[in-house]
Amino acid sequence: MSKTIPPLDLMFLLSETADSPKHVSALMTFEPPASGGANVVREIADAYRKARPVAPFTYVSEFSLSSLPSWKTVNDFDLERHLHHICLPAGATHDDTLRLVQTLHETTMDRNRPAFDLYLIEGLPGNAFAFFVKIHHAIVDGISAINLLLSSLNEDPKATRMEPFFALASSTPRPKAPKPLVERAMALRDGAMKQGNAIANLYVGMLKKGFGRILGGLKGGNQIFQAPRTPMNGPIHMSRSIATLSLPLAEMRAAGKAFGGTLNDVAVTVVDAGVHRYLADLGQSTSQPLVAMCPVSLREPGDKEATTKVSAIFAPLGEVDDSAAERMKRVMKGVAAAKAELKTLSKDSAMLYGIAAFGLAEAEAQLSQRRVTTSGPAANFVLSNVPGCATPLYLNGARMTNMFPISTIGAGVGLNATLSSYAGSMDFGFVGNGIALPRLTELARHTRDAFEELKAAAAGLAEAAPTATAPAAAAPTEAAVKAAPRKRAPAAKKSTPAKKRAARKTPAAAAK
Repeated sequence: MSKTIPPLDLMFLLSETADSPKHVSALMTFEPPASGGANVVREIADAYRKARPVAPFTYVSEFSLSSLPSWKTVNDFDLERHLHHICLPAGATHDDTLRLVQTLHETTMDRNRPAFDLYLIEGLPGNAFAFFVKIHHAIVDGISAINLLLSSLNEDPKATRMEPFFALASSTPRPKAPKPLVERAMALRDGAMKQGNAIANLYVGMLKKGFGRILGGLKGGNQIFQAPRTPMNGPIHMSRSIATLSLPLAEMRAAGKAFGGTLNDVAVTVVDAGVHRYLADLGQSTSQPLVAMCPVSLREPGDKEATTKVSAIFAPLGEVDDSAAERMKRVMKGVAAAKAELKTLSKDSAMLYGIAAFGLAEAEAQLSQRRVTTSGPAANFVLSNVPGCATPLYLNGARMTNMFPISTIGAGVGLNATLSSYAGSMDFGFVGNGIALPRLTELARHTRDAFEELKAAAAGLAEAAPTATAPAAAAPTEAAVKAAPRKRAPAAKKSTPAKKRAARKTPAAAAK
């Protein structure tokens, strides 16, 4: 059976090179069970080797001169080529784990076999272990990948189910019976008209935006190709630098609420501040505000199909010397304006905008290396927030402690920060062009420091709010005293029942 490859998925295949692999990954860490955990990883490996992969983990790309690029289903491949069991040497640290992950993440995937790999890694501090997962971006986006990984785990620590992500059925549309020739021709006509209208709307919108910038009358909205050129925008090489960070979810949410913003606003703000400080450490500071590319999900509620359904916004961020509060306000304004502009597009136009943006970013990067372009880079870094899980999850009795998403980087935008919430924490995975951006652990440290400063600024707002907003009360008149109703004593608060486990998933702030 074959299936035509959708345009955005195809773009990830066509733009892939040895220096720019197009897979997405995740580092999942587990603490061993309290008792009886000596063989926990071996038992998982044995169970996974008996599993039967299902679509899209049976797909191999097929290119032919006589037909459109398509996925071909294969069922007779060797699972041992996809499942790897590794043990770190005694005394290994988290940094040793990251160095291994960097090496595994650098290499492209074999196009002659289904595009997934799973590494079971033992020997982490405290007898912990980890999974490192690689899946090609042509068959999943961040949301569908995280959904599959979370679905392979259990809420009950005593559950014995060990079912790998590659054996879980996704909501891939069921094949339909072939339509008569006339119906197929009409469907092609309608599809072409729909795509044509979307392209026309997108083209008109881009022309208006271009002329608006030339005439100086358009400063808000998406700022694609307006970013300053930084080390993040240099030529991409195979080497990768990776770092991780966890921040308290409740504290992030409280900081955002204090400013009237979202979790995503907080994440963009602290990463923006962290990047500026990291560039200063490298001696590569920029005097201009950075621009972040934030993927925006185009999925309908409940859509778990394993494919890519995203567009993107290009939001201008804070000034170099902004305080934490000033940066947060600028980020909120820039992100809101970019989202509002994207919402004016139809879903088809938004999808085409995403395809065009990703493709043009790659083209601009190639032209900039030949010094034949006067535009700026599409963006300076990518920040993506994907849905997570509110409750702890387990596998063979072992509790997952963190799930760090580690995405791909593309030509022209050599830094990616992807985050996902899990069991009270927000887990960040940073990946960068290793030659131009070494020691990303320093970026993670600066991001943590920036969050502490934003928390302090939010606390200051909360303390100042009553005195800053409440005017001095005037003495009540005699009539007012008589008319005022007698106040009742406040009722005792009722205890709130615990949330049901069924409502365990948290929304993706970036997709709002």
